[in-house]
Amino acid sequence: MSTRSLPLLIALTAANVVGADMTPDQRAFFESKVRPVLVKQCYECHSQTSKKLGGKLLLDAPSEMIAGGESGPAVIPGKPDESLIVQAVRYDGLEMPPKRRLPENIVNDFVEWVKMGAPDPRTEPPKVVQKATQEPLWSLKPISDPKPPKVQNTAWPRRGLDAFILAKIEQNGLQPAPDAETAALKRRLSLDLIGLPPSDSSDMSDLSDYVDSLLNSPHFGEKWGRHWLDVARYAESNGNDGLSRNPSFPHAWRYRDYVIRAINEDLPYDRFIAEQIAGDLLPADSPAQRDRQLIATGLLALGAKPAKAMNENFEMDVIADQINVIGSGILGLSIGCARCHDHKTDPIPTRDYYALAGIFKSSETMWGAAAHQGLTAPQTPLHELQVAAKVMPRAELEPIIKANPPHRPPAKPSFAYKADAPLAMGVRDAKKIEDCKLNIDGESKKLGAAIPRGFLSACGGGTVADLKHSGRLELAKWLASPQNPLTARVFVNRVWLQLFGEGLVTTPNDFGLSGERPTHPELLDHLATRFMREGWSIKKLIRSIVLSRTYQMASRSGSAPMFSHHLRRRLDAETIRDTMLFATGDLNPQPASGSLIQHRDVLINELPSLHQPSSQRSVYLLMLRNSMPPELTPFNLPDATTVVAQRDSSALATQSLYLLNNAFVIEQSRRFARRLLQTPAESEKRLAQAYRHALGRDATTAEIQRGLDFLREADAMLVSTQTDHPRRELDTWAALCQALLAGNELRYVD
Repeated sequence: MSTRSLPLLIALTAANVVGADMTPDQRAFFESKVRPVLVKQCYECHSQTSKKLGGKLLLDAPSEMIAGGESGPAVIPGKPDESLIVQAVRYDGLEMPPKRRLPENIVNDFVEWVKMGAPDPRTEPPKVVQKATQEPLWSLKPISDPKPPKVQNTAWPRRGLDAFILAKIEQNGLQPAPDAETAALKRRLSLDLIGLPPSDSSDMSDLSDYVDSLLNSPHFGEKWGRHWLDVARYAESNGNDGLSRNPSFPHAWRYRDYVIRAINEDLPYDRFIAEQIAGDLLPADSPAQRDRQLIATGLLALGAKPAKAMNENFEMDVIADQINVIGSGILGLSIGCARCHDHKTDPIPTRDYYALAGIFKSSETMWGAAAHQGLTAPQTPLHELQVAAKVMPRAELEPIIKANPPHRPPAKPSFAYKADAPLAMGVRDAKKIEDCKLNIDGESKKLGAAIPRGFLSACGGGTVADLKHSGRLELAKWLASPQNPLTARVFVNRVWLQLFGEGLVTTPNDFGLSGERPTHPELLDHLATRFMREGWSIKKLIRSIVLSRTYQMASRSGSAPMFSHHLRRRLDAETIRDTMLFATGDLNPQPASGSLIQHRDVLINELPSLHQPSSQRSVYLLMLRNSMPPELTPFNLPDATTVVAQRDSSALATQSLYLLNNAFVIEQSRRFARRLLQTPAESEKRLAQAYRHALGRDATTAEIQRGLDFLREADAMLVSTQTDHPRRELDTWAALCQALLAGNELRYVD
């Protein structure tokens, strides 16, 4: 056996394990942080197309990286200090790339990647770009309007989508699960639609009316707005400017509130997209509407900004983030791979990447950091972008903006605004409108020909006709066009994923060749067609799905082949916290006003923790990159560095330790106990109340008896240390309440 054979055998095994266990966050980390650097900095000398292969080392395939070259394995998963690629980028003995050391944040990315096991989604060997003569991608074909298929059990379907599901179940020799019990369905609907357990007074006598009451609740926007904020990589600080520098985004909260309001008002999804891409260019009927549209463009400014110091590619890195949120978030395609070369798997040439880049190069991004923080543009005073205006303060912090009459030209912005002026993150057209030159190998100093601004050619996109503006308005119209085959498909798949725990396409950010094909392609098109036909209404789409028999099936643990039953799922971090607050009666249902840092322009890492106790819903907590809310981080809260479509739901030992020892959980348990003890009643009745408040159901006789036994034994244990009966009673009930709050039943939905 050669000296290379054994490492290669290990490498192939390791690569297979990594591929099987890779999470969506890990895949996104590799695609956004690692692959672009490998392509730009390493492939010239260390790929199968290299004219001169350095050190006999290939870095364009996972097995080759682990097998290594003359010096040994380039990557040892989980061991960054022993991995030659980490040593090389650190300039520790080896020095790669040889011309110049990489910025520290990129070095840290490689360390973090190897620590997490070096997840690598690249195929073996790399696939070639799809040729025009080949079958086009399924996702790029026009959306059809298929009729529901015929099924054997004609009595089962209640809605059109049910027939698509049942047909697959029958084809695979399976049987659909029975209908869920009323109490389980009630809790499922409430948690899925508003992120809170059902109240005792909620009425399920008419299912349609119950669903409508949830869709019309102000909590609906808080729940479903949070889903979109994951896609929008929402956070209130940069988090990507070195380990000791984390500039704040004091006014990001306006975008958060915009999203929640838009979802609650059922703003059509095509308009929702348009406002976020080009709200500043859309006509407005009032100053308030204009402000809302300016705030919406915060989507393009929210991303984690790379360090500007010693980064010649800073401007193009910001543009890359904007292209990524549109590509992965709206179109479900990894367009960023085409920054350095034609996409290896999807029909996206480099020219298309720079056609889009020109649109954002002709736009000015404003995120509101002081000059000493290394960022270049001020935040946008709402009254100075389009109109000169006077701010008239109100008690709610939401200003009334008095605009100039329409026939007067807007005053020239001075940016000499008061500290309390209303500011927002966003974009506007730059003074200089220009096409972007092709960056050879992704390097902004190695320029090729200018590429006319435009859209993806594979999706029927053309060039920007308006030479006086950036082209964002035309981009917005193209994205939301019914002729665009991706936008509606991607979004209805996101909705399905949130309601069932798994998408019809299980790679929701990747509808390309490297992604998975849909399990039910006809159903996906059926939903997309109906979505567009019904005015891109998010509420109507969700309503049609949750009223189906498919959604209302009973749940089981484990996988759900062909959606033959409902999947038992763990609640997301925000819903777990909100459910605890709801159970204790401590939840403040009112929307938050602003943010804890809205009047601060600070370096987050230089201050003590800015997180403060709050009884409001988790969506309003302070979201700082590198310092997320401590009540949420144990339960797979994303770090907001990239587009997240599906969160991890791993069960870790740290979660159990958190539920046993965390100050927030302990305090909520005591508040829960006080709530129960406030009502004079026998222990049996208090136990029944505890189960209703925490789990939304009646306790069984056996559970009541176990509760009584627990209270008696806990009290006996405390007698020797506590003679004060009221305190002992509170501690005893608090222990029981913590057991309920920490139990699996509260954290999972059937």
